[in-house]
Amino acid sequence: MPIKLTLTEDEAEIILDALEADMEGYTESAKEARGNNNRVDVKTFSEAAERIAALIGRIRPLVEE
Repeated sequence: MPIKLTLTEDEAEIILDALEADMEGYTESAKEARGNNNRVDVKTFSEAAERIAALIGRIRPLVEE
């Protein structure tokens, strides 16, 4: 179900910053899980980072217009 939301450019930048920090955390967790040979966590954390990256990819062009 789509959600329609109106944001200022500053608010969108805040969300982008938070998403980027979150994505970095998941990427780092995936690396640690890989080092511990925990394939399930590698998959989970990698998928989360990929989904966040996709969302960033949808929001960033709206801010950079």
